Amino acid sequence: MTHRSYYWMGVRHGAPFLLVVAPFGALFGVVGTEAGLNLAQVMGFSFLVIAGASQFAAVQLLTENAPVLIVLATALAVNLRMAMYSASLTPYLGKSPLWQRALAAYFLVDQSYAVGINRFEDHPEMTVSQRMAYLFGVITPICPNWYVATLAGALLGQSIPPEYALDFAIPITFLALVAPALRSAAHIAAAGVSVVMALLLAGLPYNAGMLVAALVAMVTGAQVELLLKRRAP
Repeated sequence: MTHRSYYWMGVRHGAPFLLVVAPFGALFGVVGTEAGLNLAQVMGFSFLVIAGASQFAAVQLLTENAPVLIVLATALAVNLRMAMYSASLTPYLGKSPLWQRALAAYFLVDQSYAVGINRFEDHPEMTVSQRMAYLFGVITPICPNWYVATLAGALLGQSIPPEYALDFAIPITFLALVAPALRSAAHIAAAGVSVVMALLLAGLPYNAGMLVAALVAMVTGAQVELLLKRRAP
């Protein structure tokens, strides 16, 4: 297969995520404008952060007049998963030219990572350039349409009927991404602990429970993985 073939394969595999990216992005546009942000600020969020979960968390805390350090810490904690995504992709893309890695890092979101890493693990015969072509293909229908959807939500705002229930896209998106990724005991332990801790600590101010839950979940997953490695023959 040519690099062009891998690119278009990536486009086809990323296209179904439009079903959730469009309402997800539109919802952020609506929420951002309702929180008092102007159009430039809403779009700046999506262009600079390009990570829906942390964008929603940051806007919610801003509306609650949370301290700036809390807002930044929460957004950073939510986006720490991007560092883990990058680390797991390094063995597959680490030898690519710097400009390609920089561009891929900017467009690395949950959907492009999930599709890309599954493909790379299932097809180790792919070359580095083929992997990068595939990843950029996956990105093509996802990231540009995130900007378009955010703009549409910000411009339309209250004119979007509530019965459209755009907020359905948030849980569905993460369920679709997380469920297939629970491949080991460490993954399941981390996910389970994060859910339990988030529920137990839901009453803490400024969503601080989410920060604690994320930290405890990461430690749990790492410890389970170390334990399993020690027991392995």
